[in-house]
Amino acid sequence: MAVTAAQINELRKSTGAGMLDCKKALEESTGDFEKAVDYLRKKGLAAAAKKAGRTATEGAVGCYIHAGGKIGVMVEINCETDFVAKNENFQVFVKDIAMHIAAASPTCVRREEVPADVLEREKEIYRAKARETGKPENIIEKIIEGQVNKFYADVCLLEQAYVKDTDKTIEQYLNETIAKIGENMSIRRFTKYVLGEGLEKKESDFAAEVAAAAGM
Repeated sequence: MAVTAAQINELRKSTGAGMLDCKKALEESTGDFEKAVDYLRKKGLAAAAKKAGRTATEGAVGCYIHAGGKIGVMVEINCETDFVAKNENFQVFVKDIAMHIAAASPTCVRREEVPADVLEREKEIYRAKARETGKPENIIEKIIEGQVNKFYADVCLLEQAYVKDTDKTIEQYLNETIAKIGENMSIRRFTKYVLGEGLEKKESDFAAEVAAAAGM
């Protein structure tokens, strides 16, 4: 069953669960709101959402180095207590997220962090392509909405498919971990380093180097 954005938003406000989790819950419950809430509670996602209002100022900065030191990631993930920051499940989560960032290259944590000018540029590209098909404007706007959601899924960490389990998003993995450890958690920020990125590489004339070495 197709669910509407309004239904998803209502369920999200009520439970605090992630957008994609709410969408799936409504689909599984054929649009029945109460059944969707029960679905989220059974999955532990609504329970995780109840913890979302708690302050999470402890945590850890995790690192992941890949490709012989050519790619590095640092990520800050917060929790409520130093005790949980040392918990094995929390530490595994931090390492997994750092590794995922190295592999999937998100540009931000959540969609609210996408710069407005970047989003508008993407929309204009989608709009121009859609108009070439000759479809009416109301259909074009729906196409753009779908394309924007795909764009978010590409660049926003929380909405990306988790590289170690593509059946779930990073947000779903986060909520599962929150439910497991019993504390609020938040992925705050990250940085990815690629060796030599942004540097102008010197172009060498191999033939000239060979000639110079030979004394020609």
